[in-house]
Amino acid sequence: MNLRQQAVKGIIWSAFQSVGSQIISLGIFFLLARLLNPTDFGLVSLAGVYLSFLQVFVDQGFAEAIVQRHNLEREHLDTAFWVSICMSGVLIGVTLIAAKPIAIAFKNPEISSIICWLSLGFLLSALNSVQQALFRRKLAFRALAMRSIIAMICGGLTGVVMAFLNFGVWSLVGQQLVNGTVGVLVLWWAGDWQPGFKVSKPHFQELFSYSVNILGFNIFNFFNRHSDDFLIGYFLGSEALGYYTIAYRLLLTMTNLIRTLSQVGLPTFSRLQDDQERIQRGFYTASQLTSLVAFPVFMGASALAPELIPGLFGEQWLPSIPVMQILSWIGIVHSLDGISVNVIKARGKPDWVLQVNILNAILNVVAFILVVRWGIMAVAAAYVIRGYLIPLPIFWFMTQKLIGVELKTYLQKCSTPFVSTLIMVGGIYGTRYFLGDLLEGKAVLAICILGSAIVYVLAIWQIDSKLFDQVINLIKLSVSSRKQKSSL
Repeated sequence: MNLRQQAVKGIIWSAFQSVGSQIISLGIFFLLARLLNPTDFGLVSLAGVYLSFLQVFVDQGFAEAIVQRHNLEREHLDTAFWVSICMSGVLIGVTLIAAKPIAIAFKNPEISSIICWLSLGFLLSALNSVQQALFRRKLAFRALAMRSIIAMICGGLTGVVMAFLNFGVWSLVGQQLVNGTVGVLVLWWAGDWQPGFKVSKPHFQELFSYSVNILGFNIFNFFNRHSDDFLIGYFLGSEALGYYTIAYRLLLTMTNLIRTLSQVGLPTFSRLQDDQERIQRGFYTASQLTSLVAFPVFMGASALAPELIPGLFGEQWLPSIPVMQILSWIGIVHSLDGISVNVIKARGKPDWVLQVNILNAILNVVAFILVVRWGIMAVAAAYVIRGYLIPLPIFWFMTQKLIGVELKTYLQKCSTPFVSTLIMVGGIYGTRYFLGDLLEGKAVLAICILGSAIVYVLAIWQIDSKLFDQVINLIKLSVSSRKQKSSL
């Protein structure tokens, strides 16, 4: 099987993982949001700020280094595994000591025990890291897809049952711990690599010379992604953070659906890193396919937020509607940036990504501090505006410098999805205008989703029939590749 077939197959399985797990996750999230209150979600989100920061030190970027590295030896894998295991133990110990002071700082004693239990996730992440990197390196996304979906179902069932039994915020804690544990068991069952004890300082240095930039990127990415949670929780309280969390969780759900190409991108681009022409074509194709999904998903979600939020989660979450309408627009930036970031990493320039993330982190924190006094909508708006002004153009120019892509060609690739999405959004507003007073919100939502999907596909077909045919051919290629494998 050639690289194109492997990449397409990886996209399909990654899409299956993303779509399947996100549908399951959204269904579970829907049930939990109806059974729990905003304060419960706010407490777990607040604990997650601290835990997410320490989480970046578990892997230290070794997984990315394993995926990108040309010559991979067993010593690299053993070293990465045991360093991650040791680091997870240190971080659990630090958390047990720091939990009470953190609870005192936020004036909420319950956070202490939540943080302590969730810190077990450090060990689960360490056990997953190398195995997951090996599957990604081989573009073997089927095992990752099955692992994600099985773990999601088990964790979700645990959380929902606990919520029905009135465990409150502990339903969310149980959900995360069961999800992580089942994920480890499934991944190790599917993998053929077992850790040894060939830990080597030179191999650590070889990995760390690349991964240190990924580590730095992840540290500053934490401030990009979580400084808003911290400031909202500290200044506005856990209830306001709960409303913000619902909107942001929907943004992450949609973003994870689009990460299909991003997950396949790094190992694919890494194999093409010495072939300028092929990596250019890969970049254009990945950007076009990403925009085909990102534009309608995020712009459609913004337009449908007034029906989507109460329809899924209930009337108690109405304050999340304007936040979602604003935050949805940053999803487009995250999706398109992911393609450029993978090219930059594949060409051995993770330090460039780190520099941009440092700038992002500084500007995010400053912006959030300045606007948090005006509430969660102001924080969301600052997040979106900063995203369009800083990382999007910078990552584009970096990609242009590395592989010589042209802005005109790039915009042409994204123009059809953009215009088709505008037509789709116009249909949504038209449907709401004519049917909003005649039908209840859920009926309008169902009609809008179905109608917008049909309008979008027809618009793509009418505006660019060649692009429509290319997508159909990619689907056929993935199906034929799967049939060939099953016949062997």
